[in-house]
Amino acid sequence: MNLDMRELTIDTLGVLETAALLRELTAGLIAVDNFDEALTELVRIAADAVPGVLWCGFTALRAGEPAGAAASDPRLAELDDLGRGAESPAMDAIRRREMIIAADLTVEDRWAAWTDRAHRLGVRGVISAPVDVDERAIGSINLYAGRPGTLGTRHQLTAMLLAEHAGLLLAAVRDRARRAERDSERDGALLGENVVGQAVGVIMTQRGCPAPEALDVLRSAASSLDIPLREVAERLVTTVSRPRES
Repeated sequence: MNLDMRELTIDTLGVLETAALLRELTAGLIAVDNFDEALTELVRIAADAVPGVLWCGFTALRAGEPAGAAASDPRLAELDDLGRGAESPAMDAIRRREMIIAADLTVEDRWAAWTDRAHRLGVRGVISAPVDVDERAIGSINLYAGRPGTLGTRHQLTAMLLAEHAGLLLAAVRDRARRAERDSERDGALLGENVVGQAVGVIMTQRGCPAPEALDVLRSAASSLDIPLREVAERLVTTVSRPRES
């Protein structure tokens, strides 16, 4: 990425601030399993935590197609949305796989239509850093300043580290979402099996709980007894089906 390493000093690194940002980002995304919710949390945290950055956005592509955007301030969402035009700092970052910097948009001659919109919204500087998520999803995290010349070497380094860390966290989010979808499909198949469905119905009646919770009870029992879930279901159904002795 086009970062002048000669300018880096202990002061400009902002080690403590960056470490705090990455820690907060990890805490905010660690349990999220919805990609869009993760993007919303990502841009909120970044906008609040990076000094000199007033707004943050994320431009997403899935399978090479625009897949929405997230913005810390809804007023600026159009700057991250490729539906408003593909010529933008974010798209350049994604295409070229490198950080794009425009520290002073008042003298910027790239992305004419985008820059006009940015001016109207009060944006005077931008850094866009590419984010690699997985084989199907990529994007760009976009840091915005309200004054020309605000974004410097420190912000470039922060954007680079933020993009790398965000890519790892977002990949984990997508992986959790895929696992949750597979689990849901598997649960549906299990509930479709007669004996498991009957056992779940028994537990729902006894505990007054929904089907997913009842299925979790069955799973917990199978794990504790170290026997297959289907066998636990059969035992439960057999037990409740026995006629009570008078």
